[in-house]
Amino acid sequence: MLKSIVELERAAAVLKLLGDKTRLTIIAILKQRECCVCEFLEVFNMSQPSISQHLRKLKDAGMVKEERRGQWIYYSLNRESELNGLIEDILEHVPDQTDKIKMIEKANPTLQCGC
Repeated sequence: MLKSIVELERAAAVLKLLGDKTRLTIIAILKQRECCVCEFLEVFNMSQPSISQHLRKLKDAGMVKEERRGQWIYYSLNRESELNGLIEDILEHVPDQTDKIKMIEKANPTLQCGC
């Protein structure tokens, strides 16, 4: 796989955004599966608007993309982004998020919210 070189300013912005534990965890989860905001509520002890704010920052930076399905929005890693190589390199040093994904799947929040 050919990795693109990211300009210094952009790399610094990515590192700053991923310096936040919540955003880093979101990105690590999205590496393994797409999620709706209601699913992140099972993992983080914060409000839906707070999670949406984190996702907006990641989306604005080009790291995450969203797909609308009816009234719900699903988030996934933007693998077409020039930042993807840098993000993948960072995630190699972050623990697997399988435990958090199991929490999401066990609670199955999409049944309650209707996603």
